[in-house]
Amino acid sequence: MTPRAGDGPLPVRVPLVTAPLGFFGSLRAARRNVLGIIPEIATTQPMVSGRMGVRWHMVMDPAAIRRMLLERLDAYPKSVVTKNLLKPAIGESIFIAEGAHWRWQRRTAAPAFSHRNIANLGPFMTRAAEASADRIAAAGPRAVNMFDEMVRATFDVISDVTFSGDEGFDRDAVHGAIDAYVAEAGRLSVLDMLGLPDWVPRPSRVMSGHALRDMKRVADHAIEARRKRGAEGVPDLLDLLLAGEDPETKRRMNTGELRDNLLTFIVAGHETTALTLSWSLYLCAFDPAVQEAAAAEARAVLGDRAATAEDVAALPAIRRIVDEALRLYPPAALVSRTAREADTLGGREIRAGDTVMIPIYALHRNRLLWEDPDAFRPDRFADPKAIDRYAYLPFGDGPRICIGASFAVQEAVIILATLLARFRFRRVAGRDPAPVMILTLRPEGGVWLEAEAR
Repeated sequence: MTPRAGDGPLPVRVPLVTAPLGFFGSLRAARRNVLGIIPEIATTQPMVSGRMGVRWHMVMDPAAIRRMLLERLDAYPKSVVTKNLLKPAIGESIFIAEGAHWRWQRRTAAPAFSHRNIANLGPFMTRAAEASADRIAAAGPRAVNMFDEMVRATFDVISDVTFSGDEGFDRDAVHGAIDAYVAEAGRLSVLDMLGLPDWVPRPSRVMSGHALRDMKRVADHAIEARRKRGAEGVPDLLDLLLAGEDPETKRRMNTGELRDNLLTFIVAGHETTALTLSWSLYLCAFDPAVQEAAAAEARAVLGDRAATAEDVAALPAIRRIVDEALRLYPPAALVSRTAREADTLGGREIRAGDTVMIPIYALHRNRLLWEDPDAFRPDRFADPKAIDRYAYLPFGDGPRICIGASFAVQEAVIILATLLARFRFRRVAGRDPAPVMILTLRPEGGVWLEAEAR
């Protein structure tokens, strides 16, 4: 726990910066925890600026964020650092691409993530929730690392909905390659901080190159095999993307484009949901009263069965826990843009080339926007319309809002409801997780909880 003077115990929190770090201090902090570069005053101000080689700004003002993400989207492309970190793994996919190249891919992929298609993928999520509950029960009374368990459950979901029926798809190889890349290549290097182009080799990314090549080869093979076999039964995500075309140009994705986007969905589609579930379970163990109320709701709706997509609307307390976990521990806790042209944000001058960051972790804990922001209070989401749309950005917003947001929320509610209905989770003394962001905001040390059958 991270107590504060005058307050009761609070969930774990990232210690933010209270004094200037300088260039090399910032580099050391960023390699250990990217959020370690955020100044504490970002939780009390609408905007913070400085210089470290380049001019930088952190924006916590919802109106300025709306301008960046919606009104002047093309003026704030993803930063060079972001592209350098991710492009070796996911190429020019939807997540990385800009302008026209992004737009046609987004138009092509969007139908795959329609409400109907996501609901049709619900049985994969229900099956993974059931399997996860069985593994937790089999572990007996001993403590379980729920982060590892949630990573396994969500990877089962994303690999099933992506490559269902493809026996030749080596899930363990892809999963291992993703973990290796995040562990080695996701850490900022001094070359990134200096803004050097991506053709200058980064030693950590050279080390992970073999795993990346293997992962791409496995994905290419699976795509070509599916192209020859065709869809069978309810279409999965790969079927939907193979059938997709840009409604304006009729262009379809080739194998390389499909692979890069599938790997994007695999990485984002299991890691971020696993984190959301892990932090949700930690928070439920942190506040037994919230956990018991949510468990009562889940048991009333589900009885002894696992949750389904059709149950999600009837589980508002579970959904509020997910929303609050995403506020306190957003998986993408800091996003970075590079200003393409001069602008004004929050009354401040922005110059072409400036780095403009949205520190979502600080935005979600900003005292100008949230009451008691460090506290776990799911009921603050009882009326979502009361929350400024650009004060809460777990999935971003504007045209580039996460294409899989509804998929992730549905999956998280199904798995969390199933587990809370069957188990009572308790914290393990001395083993609270530490929030550390490399590419995503992970619980360092895991989320160790005791699970007692209800």
